[in-house]
Amino acid sequence: MPKRYRDVKGDGGSNIAGQVVEQRQRLQARMAQIRSKVAVMSGKGGVGKSTITTNLALFFAREGFRVGVVDADLNGPSLARMFGVRRQPLRIEEQGVLPAEGPLGIRLISMDFFLGSDERPVVWEGPQAESFLWRGTLEMQTLREFLADTQWGALDLLLIDLPPGIDRFSTLRDLLPDLQGTVVVTIPSAVSHLVVLKAITLAREILKAPLIGVVENMSGYLCPTCQQEGPLFPSARETMARLGIPLLGQIPFDPRLAEAADQGIPYLLLHGDTPVGQALGRVGEGVKSFLEEVNSV
Repeated sequence: MPKRYRDVKGDGGSNIAGQVVEQRQRLQARMAQIRSKVAVMSGKGGVGKSTITTNLALFFAREGFRVGVVDADLNGPSLARMFGVRRQPLRIEEQGVLPAEGPLGIRLISMDFFLGSDERPVVWEGPQAESFLWRGTLEMQTLREFLADTQWGALDLLLIDLPPGIDRFSTLRDLLPDLQGTVVVTIPSAVSHLVVLKAITLAREILKAPLIGVVENMSGYLCPTCQQEGPLFPSARETMARLGIPLLGQIPFDPRLAEAADQGIPYLLLHGDTPVGQALGRVGEGVKSFLEEVNSV
């Protein structure tokens, strides 16, 4: 006769509690080897957050930092393609998964490595009645495994590229209570600024991590042939100044940003001396200065 859950005594011999404790200890040991942890976030999609993450990682790697990146967008992973390592097989050893290695030794883990084809999505299967809660639980566990079961080694910086929205903040706070700060990406749009400001408020309340600053992407147009910037929209600068929020930089739109992402080569590697490359560099310098100040305390 089949047993019901209430008929099973304890954990039924599964030692779930022990497994949870062991994984938590493994997570703490991995993260203890990483000097700084920074989340890159946005309130809405389509603002170029992953582009900023990719080039921020490249900036620090070029400065001699040992850099790792977690693609925390489990349902729409893109960083493996943008770093040019999508077809790189992952090695699984007894100590954990060896992350893919991109340009300048940047280490990356992404759900993209575990999907079978270009078209295959992530499917979270569970009880239909509690599908939302079930999906959230599985996503949290997957992100925990990315952090705890990847052989990151000693790193100077770990960047976590969060998916759009705010529903991962609680998860990230639980997994990384020592998060050094957050970088927020927006675009020159009143709608985007409204959503981003709400995300900043919640991030401060939930993550309890300092806001390093805001990056306004696509803030103007850069002519790829004449090398002249189009007009920059002042809205982000004015809005952030009024609210006392640091603006790390404004990145003009350059079609070559998309081309570089499609080629799997960070823009800074190809066009570091352009106005856009210099703007990305200033963003990196701002984050670097923040981390140097925090870590010196």
